[in-house]
Amino acid sequence: MEEDKNIERRQEDATEVRPSEPATSNQQPETNTQQPDMEVHHHSHSHGKKNWKSYFWEFLMLFLAVFCGFLAEYQLEHVIEHQREKQYIESLIADLKSDQKVLAQHLDWIKTGISMMDTLTNILNDPSQIQNNTGQLYYLARLAPRLQPLSTNNRTFEQLKNSGNFRLIRKLEASNKIMDYYEKFPLIRMLESINETEFTQYKSVAAKVFDPLVFIKMEGDNGQLIRNSENPPLRTTNKETLQELSVFAVYMNGTKKGILGGDEQLKIAGDDLIKYLQKEYRLK
Repeated sequence: MEEDKNIERRQEDATEVRPSEPATSNQQPETNTQQPDMEVHHHSHSHGKKNWKSYFWEFLMLFLAVFCGFLAEYQLEHVIEHQREKQYIESLIADLKSDQKVLAQHLDWIKTGISMMDTLTNILNDPSQIQNNTGQLYYLARLAPRLQPLSTNNRTFEQLKNSGNFRLIRKLEASNKIMDYYEKFPLIRMLESINETEFTQYKSVAAKVFDPLVFIKMEGDNGQLIRNSENPPLRTTNKETLQELSVFAVYMNGTKKGILGGDEQLKIAGDDLIKYLQKEYRLK
């Protein structure tokens, strides 16, 4: 019995000192979920509260970026407008040069018309010349009153005016000179309109004096008038009627002289404007 008790006692002692069994594969090792203190301190340092200087510099950098972008855009627009201004001036000079050629031809036409009207008036007011110069009267009565309207090129000026691009002309003196030139046209247009009215009145009296069949025979194939070498008779040699025709011829002649003066002023102004624009904008 004593021996059995000893055996049981030794078994109990062995059980008490038996080491703990190792963890099975299903057991997971415990992990520490806390971050090291160093990481916590670093995170807190990088996202700390900003002071007013930081906000000021951020605002300043943003402002400078926007301002520089604005300056670049403004400078680009300024360059583009200068280029467009120069293009308009070049086109305007081309129009003015075209006007100069047209004006030279128109001046010759007007001068010739004035000379013919003077001759027509002189014959109508001198009964002794009428019988031997009826052929010349038919020719002058048909051709002298004609007036070719001044046809100039104002395309560029109209574009500048109607599109609001006159603001592109930076130089005030250049803008004023351009306006002064084109403001001379209304007077010429008004005189041309007056001439049309006088011509209508003139024709109503001429119909009483001249034979229409003679006028038809004077017309060439290309529309030019051919002077009759003979002296065909007039429908009437009534002094009062011839005087009435002469009065309208004088009116028309005076209007032609007014147009002549307007043409001469316009041609001088156009030539001066061309030289001025070429010099100011350094163009040929």
